[in-house]
Amino acid sequence: MLRLERVSRVYRQGEVTLEVFRDLCMEVRPGELVALVGPSGAGKSSLLHMAGLLERPSGGEVFIAGRAASQLGDSERTRLRREFVGFVYQAHHLLPEFTALENVMMPLRIAGVGRGIAHTRAAALLEKMGLAFRLEHRPAQLSGGEQQRVAIARALANRPRLLLADEPTGNLDPRTSGGVFDALVHMVREEGLAALVATHNLELASRMDRALMLREGALVASGEL
Repeated sequence: MLRLERVSRVYRQGEVTLEVFRDLCMEVRPGELVALVGPSGAGKSSLLHMAGLLERPSGGEVFIAGRAASQLGDSERTRLRREFVGFVYQAHHLLPEFTALENVMMPLRIAGVGRGIAHTRAAALLEKMGLAFRLEHRPAQLSGGEQQRVAIARALANRPRLLLADEPTGNLDPRTSGGVFDALVHMVREEGLAALVATHNLELASRMDRALMLREGALVASGEL
């Protein structure tokens, strides 16, 4: 579902060049949950942004569902991202004036789904996330863990085939973090998604199918950590 071939990321400012990573190769298959670990500043977020077509690599190719993205225009990249990719961030980014249900309905409505179908889909996702009695609550009325569960449901609203998560439990206490992670894993398995999850939490990383470390510009397999 996701394949990177010799992907590099270089930032240039004047005469200064910063190489974040080089010649990265990796795959994430349907139904597979892969941890991306590494120190702060290693480039995990940049890698996720490129995998999700939010940034273009300096070199190499990103394939989503077998389709090469480097030569696509912005509108085609947006269409591919909207059709195949869901994002979960460390900060939930919920819209404060809308209820949990309305936040999850939002991407469906933007995609042109009718209000009735969007309502049914969003309510079902929130129920699966253990929030059946929080549908009409606004973010300020929810706990941090509940807010992140809403954010996960929102990421899954349009039935993506690839889920990219950037420190999805990073702002939560250990107990809440475990519960949110369990909900995330359940949804990934149930929906048959390919998932790449950046995390500092090695205990959570150990519970995924495999882990990759981004270190000194290269990816190192879990057996070599």
